[in-house]
Amino acid sequence: MTLPSHASITPSGEETSGSNPDESIMVSCKSIYEPREDSTMLEKYARHYAEGKVLDIGTGSGIQAIAAAQNRNVKSVLATDVQKGIIDYCKKNIKNKKIRFLQSDMFKNIKGKFDTIIFNPPYLPQELRLKDLTIEGGKKGYEVIERFLNEANNFLQPDGVILMIFSSLTQKEKVEGFIKNNLLDFEELEKAHVFFEDIHVYLLRKNEFLKKLEARGIKNVKYFAKGHRGLLFTGFYRNKKVAIKAKNPKSTAIGRIENEAKWLERLNKHSIGPKLIFTDEDYCAYGYIEGGFISDFIKKSNKNSIKKVIKSVFNQMLVLDKLKIDKEEMHHPVKHVIVAKNKPYLIDFERCHHTQKPKNVTQFCHFITSKRLTAILKNKNMGIDREKIINLAKVYKSNPNKQNFKKIINAI
Repeated sequence: MTLPSHASITPSGEETSGSNPDESIMVSCKSIYEPREDSTMLEKYARHYAEGKVLDIGTGSGIQAIAAAQNRNVKSVLATDVQKGIIDYCKKNIKNKKIRFLQSDMFKNIKGKFDTIIFNPPYLPQELRLKDLTIEGGKKGYEVIERFLNEANNFLQPDGVILMIFSSLTQKEKVEGFIKNNLLDFEELEKAHVFFEDIHVYLLRKNEFLKKLEARGIKNVKYFAKGHRGLLFTGFYRNKKVAIKAKNPKSTAIGRIENEAKWLERLNKHSIGPKLIFTDEDYCAYGYIEGGFISDFIKKSNKNSIKKVIKSVFNQMLVLDKLKIDKEEMHHPVKHVIVAKNKPYLIDFERCHHTQKPKNVTQFCHFITSKRLTAILKNKNMGIDREKIINLAKVYKSNPNKQNFKKIINAI
């Protein structure tokens, strides 16, 4: 990449008038990482898109910092690199009032938010055994990019942009997965085939949902899981980890998130479900439960802990039955009960509803007597009289009182 005919950059980084289109942007740069095809591809977009406060991560030769500083809309450029030798070199050889150099391992020593973040990461797999920090991006080549994307949102203004370049050797699908997991939209600005690889230049922006969450004070938002009707994210709100549930765009269900928030608000008063923090028209946020699913808990726990948890779930089922509320899906609640520190929490209230004949207790009886679970319990020396519990469940169903409920508990 060369400069446009109307300008050039001296080795010190100062802009001058000129007409030589072949004069290189870094005439005498002899840093550890010399500008190559990827650097020159990214450089033209850095000059075009950079504005406001700019952060250049892994500055290397300083080519991106200089290119960004050329833009009249750029107020300042902070250029960083993990290697002290590179920073010392750039400080000595690049003199530009807009540019400041700082040694930092990724975002470690950086404070504040930026309008533009530029990242030309090392991306070759270490399997090539080159042992070169400037070009190796981890064992598979994409680890450094993943780490960058996991932190970048905390330093990017709501309407800021990220310019990033990577190679097909880095596994494009993996990189795009990391981008989506951090709630970023992306646009491919350029693709070029160089020798044995394709080079991609991407422009990234925060998506509207992420901006909405951050405006509400939620930080470090990450994609977590996908359900039939909802998408689950995690984040931190007032220094506490939270879960955020939003509608799955592929779901045709209507009003499920609002329904979940409504029932969580009510059932929290009965110590059921994770604590609802707040809700909006298209999402709800509640306390994150750090635990495991009930089936996994039963597999690895002792008899006394299992009994305690099963009894606690049944007691919550009884409360729901008394309130004439049906949670649904308790006949197979493998992903609807999370156990944390021997305490079970019911989750997923999207289908919760009022009914005159709730079936929470009887559905959980069905789960306890399932072949898969009875086999697991048998390995724990916890014999289940399946036929007896089924008969007691039928009795409870016809007359759902506390006495019939206790018979079920005693049988288990």
